[in-house]
Amino acid sequence: MCGFVCLWKIDDPALARRMIDKIAHRGPDDVQVSQAPNVPAVMAHCRLSIIGPDDGRQPIYSAEDVLVANGEIYNYADLRAILGESAFTTRSDSETILHLFRTDQLRWISKLDGMFAFVLATPERIIAARDPLGIKPLFMARIGEGLAFASELKAFDGLGLDSVEAIDPGGMFDSLDGFREWYRIPQGAAELEAGETAEPIWRELRLVLEAAVRKWMVADVEVGSFLSGGLDSSVIAALAAQSIDRPLKTFSVGTPGSPDLLAARRVAAHIGSDHYELSFTADDLARVLPDVVYHLESADVDLVRSAMPTWFATTLARRHIKVVLTGEGADELFAGYTYHHAYARKPRALADELTRSLGAMHNINLQRVDRVTMAQGLEARTPFLDRDLIDFAQSIPASLKMKIDEATGETTEKWILRKACEDLLPPELVWRRKAQFDEGSGTVDTLDLALSGLIGEAPPVDRKSEGRLYDRLLRERYADPELILENAGMWVAERVAI
Repeated sequence: MCGFVCLWKIDDPALARRMIDKIAHRGPDDVQVSQAPNVPAVMAHCRLSIIGPDDGRQPIYSAEDVLVANGEIYNYADLRAILGESAFTTRSDSETILHLFRTDQLRWISKLDGMFAFVLATPERIIAARDPLGIKPLFMARIGEGLAFASELKAFDGLGLDSVEAIDPGGMFDSLDGFREWYRIPQGAAELEAGETAEPIWRELRLVLEAAVRKWMVADVEVGSFLSGGLDSSVIAALAAQSIDRPLKTFSVGTPGSPDLLAARRVAAHIGSDHYELSFTADDLARVLPDVVYHLESADVDLVRSAMPTWFATTLARRHIKVVLTGEGADELFAGYTYHHAYARKPRALADELTRSLGAMHNINLQRVDRVTMAQGLEARTPFLDRDLIDFAQSIPASLKMKIDEATGETTEKWILRKACEDLLPPELVWRRKAQFDEGSGTVDTLDLALSGLIGEAPPVDRKSEGRLYDRLLRERYADPELILENAGMWVAERVAI
């Protein structure tokens, strides 16, 4: 996991250095600034070494082409075998991007399986692309006659730019022909077909889940797992624990005695993990809030609230490991949010809403996970957003995701996921009702106390006052705050009508 800057037709290594220094937290192991020979590009890269730690320094060169990349290519070993080991000069998974490009196949990028953003330059052109769901960020700005690319918005802060734009998830920019969409989320299915039953589906789902977790654990360093005690993180942790021959390290945070801490202890005991906990107080939240807002690159109230427990979970995990698995994506794939219950008797609308929300993840939950974990040099991986798992989950009828008990009228969110994994965990944990991370961890009430002291209002603090505080904190840290706010991730309700 890394961060990078690329200047195309902008001959200014000093500018590249200033930009990469602003995002150097993404890659504390190594920072490089390089002017590519025979290519009109300056590349800067900060590295968190995960795969090929000894020789994976970037930029990576192949003949006259040069690459900087962020993320992980999980099928890199298969691609190396197909492309031929003799072509490679490093053990880095990122180098496969260069050699795939050089095959000159029309849809070469579609063969990459993982989470990634990259910029690839040749003497004649520059190409920038992003993974299917936008797990890894990538921004672009025009500076004079040239182009600048970077992994975070803050790299552009203070440059006096009029605008910055994000490369869309599943999107590619090519200086020869502009933007194109190389990946589209498959449309979700609504109801079972005549004669179709649920059991074969949940049994296959289990196999797809196991394969995704194994794939997303590929690394040359130890991989751990966030564990909130909710269904999603517990399933990931349980499957990860089964796939390795040592105790899995798990990490849980919350206020003392919070439901998440208690539930996580039970899951950890059940799966035999090496479990770590961190408690936080209102004073702790107040202390880290300015850094959370700055690194999050957003002042959105809901996004900031959800980022607070993630910050402490990252602090805890980074003391022990460099890579952690998370449960993001399960709610969007399997109907896990409270508002999804209202769609229970309209499976077509639910399927459409899940498809929409998957496409919006890059601007909310995935932005939170990427910015907050990378702020402390931790790589977060999201196995639920494995491309094969997305394809299979979208083929599962929505009526099996939000399932209705016709006898009682009760609805159960993520029913098919629970059914596929009910043997992994105790029944009371598998069928536990969902709580949002900031609620189950105790963050909501504790944050109100912290905000009350900062704002001078009696709790609970008014959301408008809370929003104004976050906006002020962001503006205090940036030279060009409007540039950041114009691109900030926000929870926007554009839900499919019921």
